[in-house]
Amino acid sequence: MNGDAQSVRRRAFAGAQGHVSGHDAFDATNPQRYRASRRVTYVSIGANLCLAAAQVIIGWIGRSQGLVADGIHTVSDVVTDTMVLFALKHGAKAADEDHPYGHGRIETAVTVALGALLIAVGVGIAVNAGLRLADLDSLQPPSLLTLWVAALTIASKEGLYRYTLRTAKRYRSNLLRANAWHHRSDAISSVIVLAGIAGSIAGLPYLDALAAVGVAMMIARIGGELAWNAVKELVDTALESEQVDAIRDSILAIDGVRNLHLLRTRRTGGHALVDVHIMVDGGITVSEGHHIGEKVRESVIDTIDTVTDVMVHIDPEDDELYPPSTGLPMRHEMVERLTRQLREVPGAEEIDRVTLHYLRGKVHVELLLPLSRSGSEKDNQDLQRRLEEAARRDPVVGSLRLSFH
Repeated sequence: MNGDAQSVRRRAFAGAQGHVSGHDAFDATNPQRYRASRRVTYVSIGANLCLAAAQVIIGWIGRSQGLVADGIHTVSDVVTDTMVLFALKHGAKAADEDHPYGHGRIETAVTVALGALLIAVGVGIAVNAGLRLADLDSLQPPSLLTLWVAALTIASKEGLYRYTLRTAKRYRSNLLRANAWHHRSDAISSVIVLAGIAGSIAGLPYLDALAAVGVAMMIARIGGELAWNAVKELVDTALESEQVDAIRDSILAIDGVRNLHLLRTRRTGGHALVDVHIMVDGGITVSEGHHIGEKVRESVIDTIDTVTDVMVHIDPEDDELYPPSTGLPMRHEMVERLTRQLREVPGAEEIDRVTLHYLRGKVHVELLLPLSRSGSEKDNQDLQRRLEEAARRDPVVGSLRLSFH
């Protein structure tokens, strides 16, 4: 090969074309993905505003601390939905000069903030409910109307969950998926509130405050999970081991790939990125090495749906086992050194082509002479021996091979 490596990069975040399916559906810049995600979020904001108003007002009037806590939780949903809109708007921007990998990490950063906000809300609700439990004599049973509002909240939140999750699956948006499960957690917390209100009405007034504590714990736990998973993405945590093994198997199945090493994976804004060094025959051409790299790229993308960018580095040998060739002279200098070493050998002036192979810490040389310079087998062997002896006076030369055309 006339060079020691070729790198093959697939630019992620290409504009979406045609109908929405496969990787087009997953493309962060897909306008359909952005419009659908924005529509879902606007529906969520509208529904949450109405629910929050009903929960806080009816909960306050009806003396239900659990329902008020759930209403505050719903207010936080409006805030987080607004953050989601911000992330969708900026995360959908195409790659540019300052952000060559796109803006997907904006979704990740907003998810961290969303998780932190949920933790803070959960702690606040728990502290307030704890103070109320410390004074049981002041607790009064809530009104029956609060029970109906809690039931309405459960139905509404479950509907939002199903609607949001359907869109998240279609467009493979981790941010929408997180928001969908946020709605499901809201529905579950509202079930706890419903049970607490029912128990309080039945004669156990402290159950409403306990329900508020339960809601607070759920909010904080979900916030912690969201923040932790997003932080793992920000620090470039690898894909799951099963996915890495599948990527490895798909690469090794490509004809021409002898081995691989330095396989690295990471996520960015819900996308997966892959870097890998593959080892090929050191004697093949640059174009064949490039072709093998392209096949590796295609195979990885087909194997793991979320992979959108693959960097393939071509190695003619295992550079973890052999000494590096980085200190060896470049072609121009090497040809000048060979010319000086070989000029005393008759016929060296007729060399048509010099091919260099940088392998095992040495430069291995191929010389091509015109067919008219070829003699008997003994003469050709003698010429190669003399050329090799002259060339190997240079300590960087590993071997020399002569051929005619």
